[in-house]
Amino acid sequence: MCLVPLGCHANGYNRLMPTAHVPVMPAEVIEWLNPQPGQTFVDGTLGGGGHTKRLADAVGDGGLVVAMDRDPAALEEAERSLAGLPIKLAHGNYCELPQLLGQLEIPGVQGILLDLGMSSDQLADRERGFSFDADGPLDLRLDPTNGEPAWQLIERIDERRLADVIYQFGEERHSRRIARRIVEARRQEPIRTAGQLAEIVRRAVPRNRDRQRIDPATRTFQALRIVVNDELVSLDKALHKLPDCLLSGGRLAVISFHSLEDRRVKQAFRDDPRWLALTRRPITASEAERTANPRARSAKLRVAQRA
Repeated sequence: MCLVPLGCHANGYNRLMPTAHVPVMPAEVIEWLNPQPGQTFVDGTLGGGGHTKRLADAVGDGGLVVAMDRDPAALEEAERSLAGLPIKLAHGNYCELPQLLGQLEIPGVQGILLDLGMSSDQLADRERGFSFDADGPLDLRLDPTNGEPAWQLIERIDERRLADVIYQFGEERHSRRIARRIVEARRQEPIRTAGQLAEIVRRAVPRNRDRQRIDPATRTFQALRIVVNDELVSLDKALHKLPDCLLSGGRLAVISFHSLEDRRVKQAFRDDPRWLALTRRPITASEAERTANPRARSAKLRVAQRA
């Protein structure tokens, strides 16, 4: 984890194109977090910077937004697009926020946002493997400078473990068949690209009407991405640590995109006495937003207050 000064490139990445990401439920996030001039907020998942900018506009020059991300490319783009705003950028995992606030000598903040979804910029990057419509390397790491890429994972684990991963983290009912086909294919040649894996999965999964809405490879790629990045481990750690980062009455807003995440957030807000859940049911995007931004269709926003 390290601070990234505005105007100083992060890890040598060079994204020449501006962000294409559209933040999900921006009005609802601002309404529930209620940032005021002079306050300090954290965006633990910077992404395309849309939420970060809105928070920075709300707190003004007398306030501060600390924006974190594991993806060096997101930080580099933010250096350009968010220059001049009261923002400090940091390369790191949001579950490391207590250490970062200590480094910055910030005793507590008024609000924290976690948007757990993939950004459109990541999905459009053909060199990361997030989009299985492209034939880029099967990497799937949010931070490509750290950890094991997905192609190494599927190369080394056995068929049973692979099936368990796909079932547990992708909620894929055809996990056994998919794992068997992957193992058969890797015996013939190494699986190195997203396109290779996607085609193997598509051939393994029977088509039916219920599955026509999404690509058959979606759940398998979700499972591998979650495992490669320890996403649920990070979320569990954060939900336990973040109450201690908030001032009394401070709020945490979490946007999740699948049931594995949402269940964890709901359970933490219900069972941890340090949290006071403010949303009995998750908030979802308006019909107009879902039409304009299809990514918003599966988004669920939950908010809790430091008790």
